[in-house]
Amino acid sequence: MSEKIVKVGIFLLYSIALVVLFKYFTFSSDTEKEDENYQKTFKESYRVFALEIPESIDFCDEDVPIDMEDIRERFDRELLVNSYWQSQTLLFFKRANKYFPVIEPILKEKGVPEDFKYLALIESGLAKVVSPSGAEGYWQFLKNTAQEYGLQVNDEVDERYNLEKSTYAFCDYILQAKQKFGNWTLAAASFNMGMNGLQKQIDRQKVNNYYDLLLNEETGRYVFRIIAVKEILSNPQKYGFYFRPKDLYRPFEYKTVVINGPVDNWVDFAAEQGINYKILKELNPWLRKNYLKNPSGKTYEVKIATGGLYPVSLPGS
Repeated sequence: MSEKIVKVGIFLLYSIALVVLFKYFTFSSDTEKEDENYQKTFKESYRVFALEIPESIDFCDEDVPIDMEDIRERFDRELLVNSYWQSQTLLFFKRANKYFPVIEPILKEKGVPEDFKYLALIESGLAKVVSPSGAEGYWQFLKNTAQEYGLQVNDEVDERYNLEKSTYAFCDYILQAKQKFGNWTLAAASFNMGMNGLQKQIDRQKVNNYYDLLLNEETGRYVFRIIAVKEILSNPQKYGFYFRPKDLYRPFEYKTVVINGPVDNWVDFAAEQGINYKILKELNPWLRKNYLKNPSGKTYEVKIATGGLYPVSLPGS
């Protein structure tokens, strides 16, 4: 009897082992087949293309020597980085639609080429950011430079975050740099490394052309980044960007309230205007504290959203 039981037990164990081995090899075979199909689909579907470099490009109507091999490579790098960093560049499109209508008329009024609007994009992404070096605002002014060009920067007010005022300050800087260096390309480069720093390199290297200068990594890429962003935003579908007018961010409706005295509490002020503090700060990020002492009685224009933050209807939307 026990011998029969042993034989039955051995048979059962053998059967179980066969089933396990069969399932293992079947599963392994299915997994391998799945991996093979996945890799095939991936290889058939995934594509990353080199980009076609324009035959001619310019910055502020100043030709870029794109036929020079090193210049072509440097421009190609920035074109690739900004084309394939899709999320960041798509945000450029969205924010440009909201803020360029403010920047463009000021550039025109001051006689500054419109291409400089792209400089603001590469500096801050038209967002409220602070750089590791302490530059702030839409144009990324350092505190001392901002004050030198007429912007108020203190604990209560930081006009680097006032788009209109900081754009006027930028225009004053870039016009001075253009007068000093003789062309817009060097003027743009100086905004990154400072007029004195750029002049030292010009004197040391005995050349007066941005494309002939050996500069630090950041400034050496700077103008190429501006030009690449200009090229992409001017030809979105060429570089794979598709969107509808309603996908873009839009200017807000607002009225202006003039302040020439102190404000005890901006939260209460906002409530009196029929909005909340969040909306007040959204339109006036240059207000840095919850109050304004304003002992000198300086005049400020505060934007008050009308209808909350509902956007303006734009043509084509």
